[in-house]
Amino acid sequence: MIKIVYPIPSFKIKKEDNKEFIFDGIRKKWVVLTPEEWVRQNIVQYLIEEKKYPKSLFAIEKEIMLGELKRRCDIVIYKNTLPWMIVECKEMNVTVNEKTFEQILNYNQTLNVEYLVTTNGNSTFAIHCSTKKWLTELPNY
Repeated sequence: MIKIVYPIPSFKIKKEDNKEFIFDGIRKKWVVLTPEEWVRQNIVQYLIEEKKYPKSLFAIEKEIMLGELKRRCDIVIYKNTLPWMIVECKEMNVTVNEKTFEQILNYNQTLNVEYLVTTNGNSTFAIHCSTKKWLTELPNY
């Protein structure tokens, strides 16, 4: 498991019609602040601020086709114009387990990335696909 120390959040949050929204700086729009979205926004901020990933290379809720099924990857990060990393986010109360990795492995059949990451904000796991080695920290960009 990877231990992540998240930066102090500087999110823009607003309330409308009894719902909370958070401004997504990547998609440049307000989105409903669900528990999963909270995890997604924190991991994105960590990757940008701590690991120096360029904002312009993120795709959030990237739609892909698995056969005839449409699916959405939580986060896809590109390097040299190719998908490089997939990050699957779960709510904090959802355990990151084998089922989570099956989901991200299915996405990787289409994208063929170098790194797969799953996180619920507390537990983060990552694997380097070609070596099949579990990582002890997320790679710098």
